[in-house]
Amino acid sequence: MTEPTPNARQRELIEAIEGIHVVDAGAGTGKTFAITRRYANLLSEGYEPDDVLLVTFTNNAATEMKERVVARCDYSMSALRDAPISTFHSFCHDLLLEYGADAPSYLGIDDQITQSTQLLENEVIEADRFRTFLSQFVDAHPEHEAVFRVLNDPTALLELIRELAAKGVFPTVDGWYRDGAAALDGDFGAFEELFAEANAPNEGANGATQSNLRTSLSGFERDRCFLPDAPSEDELREGYPSIDDRWAEEAFVEDREALTEFIHDVYVEYIQFAVRRNYLNFSFLQLFAFVQLCEDHALRESIAFEQVMVDEFQDTSEIQFKLTLLLAGTDNLCVVGDWKQSIYGFQYAAVENIRSFERRLRAYKRELNGEHERVAFPIEEVTTIPLRRNYRSTQSILDLSRHALTVPATGSESVDRTVEDIDGLEAATDRDHSTIAAFTSASEHEAILDRIETIVGNDDYAVDENGDLRTPRYDDIAVLTRTRRFGRELQTTADEFGVPVAYEGGVKLFETDQAILLLAWLRILADEDSRRGWAVVLERAGYTLAEVEQILDEHTYPDAMDAFRDRLAAMESIGAIARQVFERYGFEDAYASSLVALLQDVSDGTTRNLGGMIRFIERSLDAEATHEIDDNPGGDSITVQTIHAAKGLEHPIVIVANINRYSFPPAGGGDDRIRFEDPIGLRQTKLSSTAHGQPHLYDNWRYRVLSACLGRDYDEERRLLYVAMTRAQDHLLFSAGAEPSPLFENLPLEPESVEPDLEESRIDRTEQTRLQVSIPEPDVPAGQSPHALMDDRVFEDRDDGRGIEFGNRVHEFAEQYADGEAVEPASDDERRVRDFIDELEGELHVEEDAYLPVSVGEQEVTISGVIDLLHVTGDRVEIVDYKTDRTRDAETEYRKQLSVYYHVVRQLYPDREIEPSLFYSGKGTVVAIDPLSMESLSDLVKIERESNRSDQGENPTIR
Repeated sequence: MTEPTPNARQRELIEAIEGIHVVDAGAGTGKTFAITRRYANLLSEGYEPDDVLLVTFTNNAATEMKERVVARCDYSMSALRDAPISTFHSFCHDLLLEYGADAPSYLGIDDQITQSTQLLENEVIEADRFRTFLSQFVDAHPEHEAVFRVLNDPTALLELIRELAAKGVFPTVDGWYRDGAAALDGDFGAFEELFAEANAPNEGANGATQSNLRTSLSGFERDRCFLPDAPSEDELREGYPSIDDRWAEEAFVEDREALTEFIHDVYVEYIQFAVRRNYLNFSFLQLFAFVQLCEDHALRESIAFEQVMVDEFQDTSEIQFKLTLLLAGTDNLCVVGDWKQSIYGFQYAAVENIRSFERRLRAYKRELNGEHERVAFPIEEVTTIPLRRNYRSTQSILDLSRHALTVPATGSESVDRTVEDIDGLEAATDRDHSTIAAFTSASEHEAILDRIETIVGNDDYAVDENGDLRTPRYDDIAVLTRTRRFGRELQTTADEFGVPVAYEGGVKLFETDQAILLLAWLRILADEDSRRGWAVVLERAGYTLAEVEQILDEHTYPDAMDAFRDRLAAMESIGAIARQVFERYGFEDAYASSLVALLQDVSDGTTRNLGGMIRFIERSLDAEATHEIDDNPGGDSITVQTIHAAKGLEHPIVIVANINRYSFPPAGGGDDRIRFEDPIGLRQTKLSSTAHGQPHLYDNWRYRVLSACLGRDYDEERRLLYVAMTRAQDHLLFSAGAEPSPLFENLPLEPESVEPDLEESRIDRTEQTRLQVSIPEPDVPAGQSPHALMDDRVFEDRDDGRGIEFGNRVHEFAEQYADGEAVEPASDDERRVRDFIDELEGELHVEEDAYLPVSVGEQEVTISGVIDLLHVTGDRVEIVDYKTDRTRDAETEYRKQLSVYYHVVRQLYPDREIEPSLFYSGKGTVVAIDPLSMESLSDLVKIERESNRSDQGENPTIR
């Protein structure tokens, strides 16, 4: 393939190896292409790999960078293996292991970082450890009881600590590192500006109208309980059209000494707790690396780089910007990013790092050089290199994407229109064949799938492949959503209709059937009479609620389950237990594999601390923890991703979905009662007081006024929409449900209302492997039906009113549905059959012939029949016979029929448990059957043949 030629702007970046550069790299403009060629060019100009620091934001990106550099220079991959091309976290980790043993001492902490100090990445485990720490902290610090009483979620303190660390606010044993205390106090001057802006009168048709601030304080006291010194609503809103300016200072100035001391003590003692227990989280990695570089001047000067490049700079935090400056030994600094794609504010990314790069660069240099020169290079000129040529999308898509940056997110929001002045992207292709459309439907999931069925194979949605247009396939389409939940719901709906969908992204792994069943068995192992454990296991096995209650009350657990519990109890590791549980239930998928790997990692792969594992899984459930799972089956399937997961990717056809109220943007702003926000600093939303004689939690009126001035910033939501739109190469669609968001309604499009008419997909379901449950045809002519062994008198005088025809219809539906045919239930019985089959996880085999030779005296008689359904898993086989009876009167006779099937199947699966059962479609219940022995069956055959020899040779199929 011919190597692409850099365009003029890319060439400028590649060759600009001296000075400070900010690269405004728009979506799809070949940023990685240019960065890696710039790196290769530096090497060709005589720089060694150790002279050049290239910071990326994922380990995968770092590996890709190295591979691309190798392709462009004389260095091998092995030679670049240790080159400083890494993430901030990886770099800080390596720095601390090599040089940072005494880094805690700069905060007044006596403990050291050792070679065995671990990086704790799992947030659920850390939250559990933080709870342990906090429990000890509360006992040791009764002086902080008033603040602690305010907390509704103690682990929110851990999130606050991470946020402060990202902003460069660190505690020392005796106070705060450098100017951390000032940050906690906030900036009254900056707040005054926000107050004045919010309090400015609005212009109406007949003159000035009340300010936004005065409007937002309407209902100030409604559903709130303030301390007695709080102003009334009338006092606060006195004056028109604006409230009195004095309220800015009244609200901002507050005695926060107790709060600041509390946060200081929690923060510094948790750092001590972590270091003493030999672990660091990502935040503490950067904290200690920053402190080490600030205080160890010789080290900083010895490791400083001649060239520093930072990719995805729009996603850096404040501490990462400062780390960048400490690592730069010269002014050869190049940062690359696009403020329009800054979407990680929840991970403390500061978009102002790139939007106000030069201002922050100078401010941070002054700050770092306060009492010692740490940043020695001059800041003379900052050169901006814009990358505008887009190699991904058509011009129509690029033009529309600009609207995302100014579209109002609420009905009343006033958007900063200055962003309209940004230079747009220019498509590299002259072809513009894009379909851009929007649609709504009360059944949005089905409407999306319906539209996809319209797109696939439709030349109106042709996609560009190497310069030629071709007909679209499923795998050309990506559905991007704001939330994981919608993506999972869409996948479930797609599965119902047979549409091939692959969800890629974070999965709530511990809410899956695999995790729930594993948790149940772990509970049973920890407590052999665990009601919570047995209830799940028994329900899974098909026992009714009444049957489960009886078993739990009497502790009469099924023998097979008791035996399985004993097998699990003999295993030495959590991994082995998990594998055995998953094998029992036939789980051989990405979820099961990921759970085994995760639990082995958490438990070090050797120990079986049942209590710890149970607590870990329960905590993961409570935290709705997500894990990256690759359950893409491959082949021709639709991709479903969150927008965050799709960043950096591209797809020929993109559907931006679920642009609905309360979803995009999401509702609410959190209920953390201790917060840090610029420019108001550290604040409480609730206050504990005995002002009325008893301890009570009061609303903080000052925070109510402060927050009304801050408002809610929807800019990141607009940037998220922009990122979603700029993933599309050829076609772009938008979808919403019954309540579209203003982000949807304010797009310059005319939405179509859709009534989906979704049919079974054209994709054939995977053909089942048919299991032949039979034995060779008997050499003797004698034959018998299991039905002949039954006493027909049990069926006499029954008034079910359903008849043989009804039973045949139910059986026919069950056979077709289990075989994967596109059938819909026509009765409640059929719906219950469908639901029952949907719950089966193993292989399904339907309408299988069964032949059982039975010796009767000197003659061999073959009993033959048809098994309705076999459900085969790794360690057991369920025999299911459907019954439409409204009562269980005939169960003793059906036992004879199921016993025949049991002995046939046991011969075929000698190493598995065989579980014969009846499924009563009238109530949707499963009843386990205890099979008769072969001797009992032989006696029954003998009796029947002696009483009715004329029936010999018949071999009817029974139902």
